[in-house]
Amino acid sequence: MSTTAPTAYEVMQNAEPHPARTSAILKAHPEVRKLFGRTPATALFVPLILLAQFGTAYLVREQPWWVIVLAAYTLGAVVNNTCYVIIHEATHSLIFKGRMGNLLAAIGADLVHVIPSAVTFTRFHLVHHRHQGEFDLDADLPSHAEAKLVGNSRFMKALWIAFFPLMQALRMPRFSKLISFWEPWTIVNALAVFAVDAAIFFLMGPWAFLYIVLSIFFSIGLHPLGGRLIQEHFVVAHPQETYSYYGPWNLTALNVGYHNEHHDFSAVPWNRLPKIRALAPEHYDTLVWHRSWTGLLVKFIFDPSLSLYSRITRPGPQQRRVLTGGVGRVPDSVESLQKPPSAVDSAA
Repeated sequence: MSTTAPTAYEVMQNAEPHPARTSAILKAHPEVRKLFGRTPATALFVPLILLAQFGTAYLVREQPWWVIVLAAYTLGAVVNNTCYVIIHEATHSLIFKGRMGNLLAAIGADLVHVIPSAVTFTRFHLVHHRHQGEFDLDADLPSHAEAKLVGNSRFMKALWIAFFPLMQALRMPRFSKLISFWEPWTIVNALAVFAVDAAIFFLMGPWAFLYIVLSIFFSIGLHPLGGRLIQEHFVVAHPQETYSYYGPWNLTALNVGYHNEHHDFSAVPWNRLPKIRALAPEHYDTLVWHRSWTGLLVKFIFDPSLSLYSRITRPGPQQRRVLTGGVGRVPDSVESLQKPPSAVDSAA
């Protein structure tokens, strides 16, 4: 294994691995189809989480700074991370059947995130599923400027993780010509989140607002939960490009660690993902998987063989049309996964 970190993305010509494995599993275990569906009860987490997060913000509004930081790291980060997963479930239409219900659930979960992102995420994430590893469409891939800036410095890798929400936001302009994310729901999302921001700041005070902001950065940053950023697609066992995590954080993160299972069957809601592995162990137990997000985070920072370029990419079609899909529109919904996915980008 090389001890030198890559300085460019590896480009593979073969297709991404998930469709082939999906077909093989369905052929060997057709009963997996019974796991397809939705879990409306997921929406019940939203009011409980909002109550917990805003209630905590109120309680710490007059506390010393270190109490606010501690509360954000121990409770706020966990709550915020769960909200991200709920938005993810809504993106795949795994909560309600209708688009409006899923979008409302996603926007509700987004109210703790200060910067509106739920509706935009629904578009970029579904494209990620259909175009995994294609640099001009997969928003999960760092930009070249981002990767070169971080390089292989331990300090810069830690800094990148600490400010990941900002780093991810800065990638978005690169997709503006191919992925359209403006629609009326984008405006609704923005108005709702900014209204909550203003209410917290002016009614509870700046320290309460600081608690909310810190919770965001800890939830997908320098925190055990931040290991998920590395777990999903950073290559630690070449040529495998997607990895699952089977550890205790799946309890609060709603099984988001079951990432291979999710990519193979994105029509299966979070509470049924472990059953996929149980039904088809010959396909998942033979893959490399992670047991510790904390250990993985430390490994990424200190291992000289890992950098932001430790990802697999593949070329896409030369000509594309603008993709405008959102929740329930890109062919990645429950109904569409009953059959092989159709192309969402044809030659112009």
